[in-house]
Amino acid sequence: MVFEPEAGGRRWLVKAVREATGELFSQFAGVDERGLRWRPARGDWCLKEIAAHLRDAELLYQRQIELIVRRREPRLPHEALDVLPAERNYRTEPLSRLLGEYESAREETAWLLHALDEDDWRRCGVHPYRGRVSVYDIARELHEHDLQHLYQAQRLRKALAER
Repeated sequence: MVFEPEAGGRRWLVKAVREATGELFSQFAGVDERGLRWRPARGDWCLKEIAAHLRDAELLYQRQIELIVRRREPRLPHEALDVLPAERNYRTEPLSRLLGEYESAREETAWLLHALDEDDWRRCGVHPYRGRVSVYDIARELHEHDLQHLYQAQRLRKALAER
């Protein structure tokens, strides 16, 4: 589904994408290594896995936006990012590296979105499952993804505190 980007909506999305980073980072502050690795139940993610997932997703969204801006109606990459925490040992990676890579990628994404003009926001690519999507659609999805994982991290922090 392709949404029509309004100037106010574009500015709001860029601001929201920028500001989400700080909110997300606050969920990792002051948690010791044991807490960062703690999973409330089998199959749940720990805070480190959330951080790694955010980094992985950011890089994918960024690649999709860059492809759309550089090419006409490109086929967009898709990865099953939700399975990576189970397949990779993110729990042993340093949190500082995970968050640093996420922050760096997010800053680049925010500047990329900020630099786009109205026509760029309307440009589309073809997602293998969702069909035709615009830069605006991807930016909205990115923001919604941030909120989903912010809520997940908040719930995890609360469960960790109650433990």
